[in-house]
Parts: sequence; structure tokens; C-alpha cells
Amino acid sequence: MIDKTYDAQYKERARNLVAQMTLEEKFTQMTYRSQAIPRLGIPAYNWWNEALHGVARAGVATMFPQAIGLAAMFDEDFMEQLADVISTEGRAKYHAFSALGDRDIYKGLTFWSPNVNIFRDPRWGRGHETYGEDPYLTSRMGVAFVKGLQGDDPKYLKAAACAKHFAVHSGPEKLRHEFDAEASQKDLWETYLPAFEALVKEAKVESVMGAYNRTNGEPCCGSKTLIRDILRGKWGFDGHFVSDCWAIKDFHTGHHVTATAPQSAAMALEAGCDVNCGVVYLQLQIAYNEGLVTEEQIDQALVRLFTTRMRLGLFDHDVPYADIPYEANNAPEHAAVNLAASEKSMVLLKNEGVLPLHADKIRKLAVIGPNADSRTALTGNYHGDASRYTTVLEGIEDRIGADKVIYAQGCNLWRPDTNPNPYFPGEGFAEAILAVQHADAAIVVLGLDETLEGEEMHESNAWGSGDKYGLQLPGHQEELLETVVKAADGKPVILLMMTGSSVDMAWADEHVSAILQTWYPGSRGGEAAARILFGDVSPAGRLPVTFYRTTEELPEFTDYSMKGRTYRYMEQEALYPFGYGLSYTKFQYDALSVCKTEEGAKAEVVIRNCGTVASDEVAQLYLKHHSETTSTPRWSLKGFKRVHLEPGEETTVKFHLRPLDLETVQDDGSRGVEKGLYQVYVGGGQPDPRTEALTGQQVLTASFEI
Repeated sequence: MIDKTYDAQYKERARNLVAQMTLEEKFTQMTYRSQAIPRLGIPAYNWWNEALHGVARAGVATMFPQAIGLAAMFDEDFMEQLADVISTEGRAKYHAFSALGDRDIYKGLTFWSPNVNIFRDPRWGRGHETYGEDPYLTSRMGVAFVKGLQGDDPKYLKAAACAKHFAVHSGPEKLRHEFDAEASQKDLWETYLPAFEALVKEAKVESVMGAYNRTNGEPCCGSKTLIRDILRGKWGFDGHFVSDCWAIKDFHTGHHVTATAPQSAAMALEAGCDVNCGVVYLQLQIAYNEGLVTEEQIDQALVRLFTTRMRLGLFDHDVPYADIPYEANNAPEHAAVNLAASEKSMVLLKNEGVLPLHADKIRKLAVIGPNADSRTALTGNYHGDASRYTTVLEGIEDRIGADKVIYAQGCNLWRPDTNPNPYFPGEGFAEAILAVQHADAAIVVLGLDETLEGEEMHESNAWGSGDKYGLQLPGHQEELLETVVKAADGKPVILLMMTGSSVDMAWADEHVSAILQTWYPGSRGGEAAARILFGDVSPAGRLPVTFYRTTEELPEFTDYSMKGRTYRYMEQEALYPFGYGLSYTKFQYDALSVCKTEEGAKAEVVIRNCGTVASDEVAQLYLKHHSETTSTPRWSLKGFKRVHLEPGEETTVKFHLRPLDLETVQDDGSRGVEKGLYQVYVGGGQPDPRTEALTGQQVLTASFEI
């Protein structure tokens, strides 16, 4: 966090620099392609860069698991360490590119990450860019990511993070340029805004990006309520605001709140949008000539933008981060962090005792499915290029030897097979059947990839405008799984699901021997999966989203009310609940104590590894309070801690509940700590019957009164 003395100097320098510009020069600085002003020593700068799970779109870099998988780690400390690796590689690439005079797109230090929107509906294609459905988990993982990305130097930012997309944004993708996301004040302040508030107030995030849609009638990139009243007013945000790409154009082409491009530019600038990812701000000269904007408004935006560049040290020569060599990019030690992240992210959903597999007892292992040898399924979207990829098939072959593996694709991911056979619905089914018949066990690797769930009409997207139509697997994947299970005739069948969101696994839950959710696990994902399958490491990831049984139980996709959504307000039983995950050992929770303090409340619990396998465990604290004035969630996550325990080892985990964590949000959006009884639940998951049935364990509970 930058010292206030230095920050005051940066702002003064920025004001002085802007004051020397002509009006025409000022206009050249307002889009994401800021032009050079040689007479003032200002080089060109491109504001657009991405680092969602590694430095993206700028060549080779360490490619970590997709954001939803990082959320599944439930590990704030490791998230900060991982983000520090990303900013190290970003710095290494920036200085090397700049030395060659390359200041183009994806080469700067302003990274438009993280995405802290709430994954409220499993049909949303971009949900895997987020940290899941819970505002507390999203806040904690987001704060850790921003801190790691921006660094802890008192004088300079290591990189500039960006909280996006502000706010109330989660599909449908095909409607985003015209859609009005209507949210009650309660849902706004209880669910949609807390993560943004935490990133602004705690992490001091340098940038915030607006969303494409309107929120309660106002386009988000031109919203007085969101930008001026809440972000800069209530929260005291001191960084710069950027539009989503070409979102300001939507003001007059999609939302129809303005009639012309100059009017749209004026509306965004007046609301407080400092830089336009797009070209509408090229119309600011016309807007100025028409009296729609003032030079003072332009100056205000430019001072914010140049303050950010000053904070990054882009006009100084004594910046410590400038010494990071190009060799720090894609470094071997970063590969180790990447592998650990993949291992930490995977969630064991079912295990009938078949995992871990024993390599020395396997004669032949069938590896089947359209994602088994897919590099695309490793990546997620907004990714860089890894120097080496390890698919699931390759990871298993490396672990036990290729001579022990029989591979069959089985079917395409979603496209119809070219020569359907009436006896075998997929043209590869026969090969899959033969593979499992000649093996001791089968691993079936199914799911999606970024071509099936992602951003609206992205060039890679080929299905559903980015969103999912439902929870069913596309193509012949479900039939393939059923065919393999039938052909296995009692042999173990293990399902590896590679998706960025929940899919229907109700049939699999009843018929396969084990299920491992791998998400989009990054370039080392196949190696990590193999290490878990063969017991080199115990899985300990937890679900950051609810895995529903059907979409029929959900409200309409366009309904932004939280009623009936996510674990906090859902009314049906989940297939796999938020916070759930198994390991290869058992943990016992004892001696829960809870008490009220002047700073909120605190809780302590003793955790013991009662099994024979070393493993991480994710202790979770949920809070429940019945308000007399408004509806409240069933319970809400308010604390988590990932710990590692050897067999027989125990530790005491401490939770601190801040006053903010105890607050109840009223129907008008106001917040406060109410009097009454507060119930605390601590264990390895939620206090719901489904989690108890799946884990065979009850959470501990205690209460305190205010």
C-alpha cells in the first residue's frame, strides 16, 4: 500500500503534467490506446491487459487454474502468493517489451482482473471467471489477489489490479448490451456489492471497470449511483474507472439512454468514467464543442489516469520492480506454484473407496472421453500460452507408464459425430467399450471448455452465445458415460469432470465409483489430476458454487433477485452443496468456543486428522441470525481457514468475526448489527443435511448473544 506522502506527490505531479497539455493532447489520452506526447516526455501506453489466472494474451507465461478453480482452493495466503507470481511475470514482460519499443495491447501493467461478480446462476457462461456464488468468499479471495498483484512496496505499485464488472452483472450474455439488471437494495448491498467494497476499502484496488448492462435503469459505465454516489462517495475510491470494452457505445445503440456517441461520451465522463475501452471517447472533442463536457471534467479524469501511471513508477528511474529480469517470466519455481494450485483446486465429490488408485496393482487403465487429451479444457478463458501443457491422459501416462494406458476419445465434446451408427450413438463408443473391457478400471474425462462457456460471441465460442442452455452435458457425453459403466460390468469407473461451472451429475452420482471435479486446471492440470488419482496428494478443494440437480428449481435467468438462488437462499436440496469436498482421510472437530468481543466475535475449534493420510482441510464458519425486521439467509459463510495436518496431528483454528460480518442488511439497503441470538456453525462444510449425508459428519454449533 503506497504511503500517503508519496501518493500526494504523485497527484501533484499528475496535475502539473496535465496542466501542460493542450486540449487536443488531452483528448488523445482518454481511450485505452493513450498516445505519446513526446514534448512532455510521455510515452504511449495501452491500458488494456489481462491477468485473470496468469499474464494473458501476451505470449508465454505461467498459466494457473481458471479463477473458479482458484476459489475452490479456499486459501487466501496461497492466492496472494500466486498473484505475486503473476505480477512478477507481468513486470518482467512489461520492461522487456518496453525496451524493444513495444507498448501495444496486453503489454502494460494495468491488469483488468479480478472478476468479482457473483456467480448467481450456473447458466452464466462467464461464471468461471469469478470466485463463485458467495460474497464473503469472493471478497476474501479477491482482496488476496489484489494485494498479491499490486505488491506491498510503500512507494510503487507492482501492477494495477481492476475490480470488474461494476456492478450487478452475471448474464445473460446475449442480452448484456441492452439488459437492465434490476436488483433490490437488499440484494444490492447484501450480495452484489460487498466484494467490490472490500477490494476498494481493504485492498485499495487501483481500478474499477464498469459492466455492459444497466443496473436499475442506469448504464453501469455511466451510472451516477454506482460510480459517483457509491464508489467514489460512500467508499472513497481513489483510483481510476474504466469502461468495459465498447460498453459506452451501448448507451445509444443498445440501452437507448442517449441519442448520439458524443452524448454517450459526455454521460460516461460526467459519471466518472476516466478511460474508455473502445472508441466513443474519440467523440469527446465534439462533445466539448457542443458544450456537453468541460475541460475541468477532462482534467479530472486525466489526473486520475496519470496518478496511476505515477504510482506504477512509469515516469521514474528508481523503481525496484524494474529490476525484475525477463528470465523471471515462466520461471521453474513458478511452475511449482502452478502445480500446487492445480492440486489445491480439485474437489473430490464422491469416493466409494476406489481412490486413491494403486499403480502397482493396475495392469491396464482405460482413459476415455473428449476432454481426456484436451489442452483447451486446461485453459479456461483469458489465458496466456503455457510453454508446456499436460493433459489428463498425459499426466496419467507419465505417472504409471503409457504401456498401461488404453485411450479412447469415445465421442466429440459437443459436435455431432460424422457417421452415427444405430447400434453405437457415437462413432467412438465401440472403441470406448473395448478399452474398458480390456482394463482393470476406467477414468472417464468429460465436461466443457471455453468454446462452450464463456463470453458472448467471443471468437472461440461456438455454442449458446457463451451461456449454457441448461445443466446437461452436450453431445453424446452422458450416453458415453452410461455406455462405459455398463461395459465395465462392476469394474471401477471414475469420472473426471472438467468444467467451469456446475453440470448435471445426478446419474453419475448414483452409478460411478468416484467423481473428481477438476475445473479448468491450468497447464499442469493433467499432472495434478494424476497425483490426486494415485494418492501422491490428498484432494482438499471445496465447491465455491452450488451444484444443483436441475435448472427447473432456479428462477428465470434474467431474474436478479437472490430468492431461490445460491446456498444462502435456495429452497431445494443440492446435489453437491457449496463448501463441500472430500479427502483421503477423516478430520474430527472438537472444543468449539464462541464469544462476543468488543471488535465483533471470535471462535476457536480444534481439528484433528484421524486418518492415515496427510491432507489439507478447509475449516468453515457459517453464521445464522434471525432478524425481526427482514429476511435473512439460511446461513452465510463468514470464515474459512485451510490447514495441513499429518496423520494424528491436531491444531487450533481461530476465527475473528468483524462487526461487518455480523451486520444484517435491511430491505432499504441499510446495514447494522442487530440485537439477538447469533448461531455459529463450524466444520468441514455447511450445516445442511445433504453435506452431512455426503460427509458422514455433523458440524459443531454454538451461539452468542448481542
